[in-house]
Amino acid sequence: MVETRSSGMTRRGLLGAFAATTLGAAPTFSKAAGFLRGSGDIRRIRMYSGRTGERIDMIYWIDGKYIKDSVKEINHFMRDWRNDLVKEIDARTIDIMAASHNLLEVNEPYMMLSGYRSPQTNAMLRRRSRGVAKNSLHMRGQAADLRLASRSVSQMAKAAIACRAGGVGKYRGSNFVHMDCGQVRNWNG
Repeated sequence: MVETRSSGMTRRGLLGAFAATTLGAAPTFSKAAGFLRGSGDIRRIRMYSGRTGERIDMIYWIDGKYIKDSVKEINHFMRDWRNDLVKEIDARTIDIMAASHNLLEVNEPYMMLSGYRSPQTNAMLRRRSRGVAKNSLHMRGQAADLRLASRSVSQMAKAAIACRAGGVGKYRGSNFVHMDCGQVRNWNG
């Protein structure tokens, strides 16, 4: 595993990624109540789970404020599907996912392979694979493993790395990208 570290701007980089996509994304959300009220400064997440069949497509942030009910739905969607345990997902992870998606300029939702993992699930996965960290950020609600059919692992990782806001891992063999809100770093590059 090759790991690179950067002390680049995290919050500013992430906000820049959103700012770069706001104008292009605004027409897509023209019917959103928050957009009609004000400046249109919004954040949206679109995902589906191949494991549960569930889909989510929602605006979760408007004009500088997270929408509590939307974030609660995201937490439920990103639960550990093996045992139905829900954990609060770190909003920074959701922001990284949404900003990366915007940079990719796709309408296709992410396929979420893994969001929150309970310690039991993480231990079981560790027994099956060398690539599962003992102290995975998935157990803290700070990571997601995602896939897009229309974009390569390299394209997805490049967008996430451009946010300069957390960890990005490329898993070409399994066709997914890991995104987290931990220290800025990337691996398998």
